[in-house]
Amino acid sequence: MTLPLVSIVTPSFNQAAYLEQTLCSVLEQDYPQVEYWVMDGGSTDGSPAIIQKYAPRLSGWVSEKDSGQADAINKGFARSTGEFVAWLNSDDLYLPGAIQTAMEALQADPSLAMVYGDVRSIDSTGKVFNVMRYGEWGRADLMAFNIIGQPGVFMRRSVLEQAGFLDLNFHFLLDHQLWLRLAQQGGILHIPQELAAARFHVDAKNVAQAARFGQEAYAILEWMQNQPTLQALYATQKRRIQAGAHRINARYLLDGGQAGPALRAYWKSLLQHPPTALREGHRMVYAALALLGLGRLKNIYYRLRRGKINV
Repeated sequence: MTLPLVSIVTPSFNQAAYLEQTLCSVLEQDYPQVEYWVMDGGSTDGSPAIIQKYAPRLSGWVSEKDSGQADAINKGFARSTGEFVAWLNSDDLYLPGAIQTAMEALQADPSLAMVYGDVRSIDSTGKVFNVMRYGEWGRADLMAFNIIGQPGVFMRRSVLEQAGFLDLNFHFLLDHQLWLRLAQQGGILHIPQELAAARFHVDAKNVAQAARFGQEAYAILEWMQNQPTLQALYATQKRRIQAGAHRINARYLLDGGQAGPALRAYWKSLLQHPPTALREGHRMVYAALALLGLGRLKNIYYRLRRGKINV
């Protein structure tokens, strides 16, 4: 039996420190039918030389100025031909067997638009400090801003083309907005297995520009209200959905070191839908300790919690 082709796209811009590890994590997968495109945005840090080193094993690559991450990924999608598609950022990694596992799940159920696995959090050295474990979430859960780690997602091309590629108006939660559009077209399935690793480092968007993620959560909140297939569900789950947006805003504000605004956002979430807000009760405590200036105590508390829950 001929296995279906899967296309992987890596957008790249000045991530030479991690790029080679990313490339190898794709090229060393055991699934035999992989088409791999690297779309570099005109890096000046030596990234093109790294890509050139692996060029014979790539389906294609470019190094040219683009309009950002979404534009680069969309260019890769447009060039690719696989029945299934995914993208892997140039500082993230696939774990061994990830593609094979995802393809088995997608092939087993033709109604699925996408599948997603759990994702490790790693630091700049590759050390694992957390595992982001997800649930069997549906459309309502995504609307309430249950965030799925992008490196663990694989999509069916036919559904992606129906939903449309990444929206260039989004730069931080562009993946979440796409998952919502895919979920309007087909089913989504959680694979309870670690498939990928997301790297957190000082130059990563989710660290360097953390506070801007919340702004896009509110933009997605507004967008949802104008989607005919989401309006009815939004009306019945309004408080939970709005609480989710406030919670995500608070999470990223806290990651950006803004404890005061984070606590205010958590309070808004708590007022809208307490169960949604209290999922991050540990972060509320952390934010309060940070605001009080109890730095040493909050760091001890957070280290203790980190080993027990997803952060």
